[in-house]
Amino acid sequence: GVLEMPALQMAYIRQFIAGSCFVGFFMWYKKFPLPTAKQFQWLLVMAVLMFVFANGLSTWSLKWIPSGLSALIGALYPLSVVLIEKFFFKSKSMSTLTYLGLFLGFSGVIIVFYENALHGFDASMLIGLGLSLFAMLSWSVGTIFLARNKANLNPYYGTGWQMLLSSLMLFIWAESSQVTISFTEISLKVWLVILYLVVFGSVIAFIAFIYSMKKLEPAVASLYAYVNPIVAMLLGALVVDEKLTLNILWGAIVTLIGVYLVNLSIKRNREKVIAEAEI
Repeated sequence: GVLEMPALQMAYIRQFIAGSCFVGFFMWYKKFPLPTAKQFQWLLVMAVLMFVFANGLSTWSLKWIPSGLSALIGALYPLSVVLIEKFFFKSKSMSTLTYLGLFLGFSGVIIVFYENALHGFDASMLIGLGLSLFAMLSWSVGTIFLARNKANLNPYYGTGWQMLLSSLMLFIWAESSQVTISFTEISLKVWLVILYLVVFGSVIAFIAFIYSMKKLEPAVASLYAYVNPIVAMLLGALVVDEKLTLNILWGAIVTLIGVYLVNLSIKRNREKVIAEAEI
């Protein structure tokens, strides 16, 4: 889809439709009131971090890099959260397990990027890599902001407003950059891709994500971070003929082991803090 229409345009159409579904359901069916001015400020910040930058730029990066590599970089966000917390919020010192996880996580991405470059390197791939990394960092900052600044708002309703606000910003960005095509030029195939992204990539994915975080054990809820990149690589190879070699799979596995080790170190540190508090 990104190859047939501008990525920013696809992103704002997707977010507008998905956001309208969420907001429409809660306002007209559940009779939710409009968010307050203070809540709108919070929603605006989250919309920029989680949807304009994180989602918009990761979508844009697909113009230059394979979807599997983009998904793998996205899976690195727990690692960047640890680094941001360490250097900007002066969190406790990192364990050996954390350092090992960080090393493996970033090493795996380098392996995957290098393997993709071997099969046809283009300097523009660095643009895609940079956009994807920035998107991942934005998601990490948004995650930290979300944890430190709570808004008294239904999470699904809030997500809908974030999508709507981000769609407006992405629309302005796309139109001002003149990187759009006429709606009549959008093929049926691309509309079906957008529909798929709205239903499965936005609505169902965010409902499942928020539900899992609220109802499931953290270990189960975090499984998507390990499964998603592998699924993206397999779908990329099957649907759009992206390269999938043994080295790419090995690189992905190394990265996901690194992410797992960092998550494990975070869990152990949290359990240690709780145990010390109970003494």
